[in-house]
Amino acid sequence: MIKTMIAYTAEMDDEKTAIEDLSSQINLEGWIMKNTIGIITCHYEFIHSGVLKAVCAAFPFNVVGTISSMQSTVAETGSLLMTLTVMTSDDVEFDMVITPSLLTEPGKVISESYKSIRRPERPGLILAFAPFLVQNCGDDYINVITELSGGVPCFGTIAVDDTLTFENCFMVANGEYYHDQMALVLIYGDIKPKFFIANISESRILDKKAVVTKSEGHVLIEVNERPFIDYLDDLGLVKTSEIQYAMSSLPFLLDYNDGTPKVSKVFVMLTPEKHAICAGAMPEGSTLYMAMTDKDDVVLTTGETASKIAEETSGASLLLAYSCISRSMAMGSDIYREMEILKEKIGGRLPFMMASSGGEICPTQILDGKATNRFHNNAFIACAL
Repeated sequence: MIKTMIAYTAEMDDEKTAIEDLSSQINLEGWIMKNTIGIITCHYEFIHSGVLKAVCAAFPFNVVGTISSMQSTVAETGSLLMTLTVMTSDDVEFDMVITPSLLTEPGKVISESYKSIRRPERPGLILAFAPFLVQNCGDDYINVITELSGGVPCFGTIAVDDTLTFENCFMVANGEYYHDQMALVLIYGDIKPKFFIANISESRILDKKAVVTKSEGHVLIEVNERPFIDYLDDLGLVKTSEIQYAMSSLPFLLDYNDGTPKVSKVFVMLTPEKHAICAGAMPEGSTLYMAMTDKDDVVLTTGETASKIAEETSGASLLLAYSCISRSMAMGSDIYREMEILKEKIGGRLPFMMASSGGEICPTQILDGKATNRFHNNAFIACAL
C-alpha cells in the first residue's frame, strides 16, 4: 500500500517560508512509513533563489523530478509554483539512481546506471526524469530502459521551462540540478499502475500519409523515397517549416505498423540540409500522418481521458500527470485549461500532481506483463497508483 500527500508553495524567495508552507501540508509525524520518496516539480526560479536546495534538505527522503513551466494540484494551479508529491509505504520500496552525463553514449550510460541498482526481483514501475537535450532522442532512453527491464512499465517526463532557448530545462534531485543527467526511480512491491493517454483525435489526421524511408534517430531525411522537404512542399509548408516550432500545431502521428497505437511526434526545425529534426525518433518503415490540433481538440481529448481516469481509478492513492507544452500553446491565453479540466473531473477524490512537459514517457499498452513503452510529444499522460 502507498500513502500519498501532495503540497505546494508559491514562495520562491524565502527558504524558511517555503519549508513552512510545504511542512504544514505534509505532516510527517505519525504518517511517514518505512520507505518514502518525493516527486517534485517547480519553476526554475526556485533553483536560482536557493529554495529548492533548502526544501529538499528539510525532508528526510530522496526528492526527484524536473523543472516545469506550469504545475497543478487539487489545491492550486500556476506557473510560479513548486509542488511536492510524497509517497510512503511499508511494503513498497523506491530505489533511485542518477546517471552520468547523457551527452556521450546515452544508451550505455543508462544501461550501466540501471544495472547498478537493479535487484533480482522485477520492479513494478520505473519513473524517469530527464533534462531537455535537443541533440538527444528520448526514444533512445526509453528503448534501453525497456530492454534492460524486460518490459517493465516506464512513466515520466522531459523537463521544460518558459524560455525561448530552453536553457533552464533541468532534472532536479535532492536539491541539485542537472542539465545533462537523468534520474530513474525503480518501484518494487505489489503495485498495479494504470496509464492513460490523450492524443490527437483521429478526425484531425490529414489525408496525405507517407512512409519513412530514410532517417537517423530523430532526424527525418526521406519519406516515400523522396526528400522530406518535397513532402512539405506538396503540403505548402516549406516556408512555415523554416521557423523553429512554427509547426507545433501540425504534429505527426506515427504508426509503427506493429499493431500498437499511434504516437505523436513534433516537428522542431529544418537542418541546413533540409532534413527534419523531430522531438522523437522517426523509425524507417513507420507510417507518418500529419495532423492538425487546436484548442477544441485539446479540450475534447483531455476531457475524455480525464473522465476515464475518474471512472477507472477507484482505490488509487495518487495520480501523476504530464502534458506536452505544445498542448498548452494550442490553448492561446487559456493555458491552464487542461489542468482545470483534470481538477473538475477528479475534484478531491484523488490526489494529483500535473505539470507541463517537454516530452512524455508512457506505455501505450501492456500485453502478457510486458509494456510497450513510448516517448510521446503533444500528449497528455497520467499514471494512477
